[in-house]
Amino acid sequence: MMLRHDFAPIDNQRLAHLCGSLDGHLRLIETSMGVSITRQHAHFRIEGVKAAAARTLQLLQALYERGQRAIAPELLHVALAEAVSELAPTPKRSQAAAVTAKAAQAEAPEALVLRTRRADLAGRTPLQHQYLRQIMANDISFGLGPAGTGKTYLAVACAVDALERNSVQRIILTRPAVEAGERLGFLPGDLTQKVDPYLRPLYDALYELMGFDKVTKAFEKGTLEVAPLAFMRGRTLNHAFVILDEAQNTTPEQMKMFLTRIGFGSKCVITGDTSQVDLPKGATSGLVDAERVLAKVKGIAMTHFTSADVVRHPLVARIVEAYEARTAAEAKLKNKGGTA
Repeated sequence: MMLRHDFAPIDNQRLAHLCGSLDGHLRLIETSMGVSITRQHAHFRIEGVKAAAARTLQLLQALYERGQRAIAPELLHVALAEAVSELAPTPKRSQAAAVTAKAAQAEAPEALVLRTRRADLAGRTPLQHQYLRQIMANDISFGLGPAGTGKTYLAVACAVDALERNSVQRIILTRPAVEAGERLGFLPGDLTQKVDPYLRPLYDALYELMGFDKVTKAFEKGTLEVAPLAFMRGRTLNHAFVILDEAQNTTPEQMKMFLTRIGFGSKCVITGDTSQVDLPKGATSGLVDAERVLAKVKGIAMTHFTSADVVRHPLVARIVEAYEARTAAEAKLKNKGGTA
């Protein structure tokens, strides 16, 4: 299908921001949407599959409207992720994930308004919308999937929102202190300084969603706590929003211990990527174990993200897909060997 469009009234500044340096934005849109874009000044021609071409035209129009200022790379990547997610499910989704995504999209949810520093914060894909609704509706929610799908960031946003609305009295963020495939050795400093490297991603999300000054005051008042998982044993967490990040690096015993800390008036979100387990070889991941054991427990929700939900740089989605393809090929080869 071929679509033609002329932007009017012509605004050279908007056109420059839309196209990017040396038409870099257009080339990125072409690659992500699977179309061909040619232009002569304000006249654009889009060639490709009907749905992709039509959605690309909508995307170009939306970016043109935003083009009073330079279009930041992250804004373009998020807009592209939204556009791609609205097209038909890709064959790279598993059948179960495709069904889940289709059901999430069919519900056509209204955008949830979260009280954070970012007024434009919202789910970008159908599964992200579903994830937010499940967090709001359930006391315990799991977010599983690859890097860049917003599992942790959206969970922290929900926690900040709950604190702002006085739904909870404090936010507790935790994760297991496990190195990503390397040994860091002895870390100098007091306890806080020792665990900071493991908890830095959570700090980053908090600073963006609350602001540095507000985060500092929340720590001083005790309404915000960040701690390694090892210090959770023996506690009962009442009226708190608790997030366990990097849960794939827990053991089954740690996961059970953590889940049984939840008290009255509390909400808990567990996030992790089962394809990036940093536990010793042969050790069972507590997240994998919990996914199997708790799958049918009433009141616990699980959202399974895929590479189609990645909202970071487009290369992240393609990297995830490449590793998923290799894993699938190895599993297929192993099964053939086992049946021989």
